[in-house]
Amino acid sequence: QVQLVESGGGLVQPGGSLRLSCAASGFSFRRYAMSWYRQAPGKERELVATIGTSGFITKYADSVKGRFTISRDNAKNTVYLQMNSLKPEETAVYSCQYDNYWGQGTQVTVSS
Repeated sequence: QVQLVESGGGLVQPGGSLRLSCAASGFSFRRYAMSWYRQAPGKERELVATIGTSGFITKYADSVKGRFTISRDNAKNTVYLQMNSLKPEETAVYSCQYDNYWGQGTQVTVSS
């Protein structure tokens, strides 16, 4: 049974940082690319970042380049998203994904 469990969300002030984690189980984690998405209220889901199987290849949405970093630890079956210089418009539910599977998401709220 595939499980993706996100954690690390919360309330942060504009300009602040958060580190999200996604713990994976039920599949061969090291064999799959992983992605982070976000969805703000009333908006479509947006791809934020993707990481290849070994962690050397990463891709980012233009809006987060230079501020967000995706990484993975294949020994821990976990993918991370380090988010710096957060903006209020980045308030959203952040979810990790692989293939057709999604986690339940973690809420990130950027507000003063």
